[in-house]
Amino acid sequence: MAKEVETAEQGGGEFPAKDYHDPPPAPLIDVEELTKWSFYRAVIAEFIATLLFLYVTVLTVIGYSVQTDPVKNTVDPDCGGVGILGIAWAFGGMIFILVYCTAGISGGHINPAVTFGLFLGRKVSLIRALLYMVAQCLGAICGCGLVKAFQKTYYNNYGGGANELKPGFNKGTGLGAEIIGTFVLVYTVFAATDPKRNARDSHVPVLAPLPIGFAVFMVHLATIPITGTGINPARSFGAAVIYNKEKAWDDQWIFWVGPFIGAAVAAFYHQYILRAAAIKALGSFRSNA
Repeated sequence: MAKEVETAEQGGGEFPAKDYHDPPPAPLIDVEELTKWSFYRAVIAEFIATLLFLYVTVLTVIGYSVQTDPVKNTVDPDCGGVGILGIAWAFGGMIFILVYCTAGISGGHINPAVTFGLFLGRKVSLIRALLYMVAQCLGAICGCGLVKAFQKTYYNNYGGGANELKPGFNKGTGLGAEIIGTFVLVYTVFAATDPKRNARDSHVPVLAPLPIGFAVFMVHLATIPITGTGINPARSFGAAVIYNKEKAWDDQWIFWVGPFIGAAVAAFYHQYILRAAAIKALGSFRSNA
């Protein structure tokens, strides 16, 4: 239940006092960050988190492919493996765990699209956003590399967990699925970390990783049959680099353009429509005039 909040009137009773404070927007370029160990610690956390994310999830995808192969599973191929539900749980569950573990260090992005959306929302600087994205992509490559090192034959024979547009779907459908799926994820991230909600519901910061993980889970259920579910350019890029087959690279642009568009729309919707940032800024300008 939300806390009871007492409000006081300001300026002759026109506006009630806020019971929360929005953090100041991050500077576009913050060179001072480069002199702080906490910044590099956050970049390392993003690298390790994305590595672990890809290692566990790609192993799950490949394990499912092996278990449902009629040649390997002669008992009951139709019921073998964890199924799409299990794959979705693996992705959503790992995001829940890793966001919970790294939120206090790096913010728990683990996804260039999330980082891009938060950059557009002025939550992180350009320098931090770029280095996070590099760390996430490198972590994804290393995570998939570990999977291939441990199970090279299965990795090569069963697609390497790479995202590809599924037969029967055109590129426009795939792009739309990635845009909408990433919108759901990034919108959830903004809502779960909103300072207004955190101030009024003390349990929200603790529970924030849960809705984010569930968003990933639900999007995977919906879009695995279409694109294998990207909504994370680092996840798609890392798998494509290690698997390195033509089909994975042919569709790669979908898994960058779609998530970045979805993240941008989610950032705009939350910041400028739900939180009315533009109207607040205009009101502040008028009051200072």
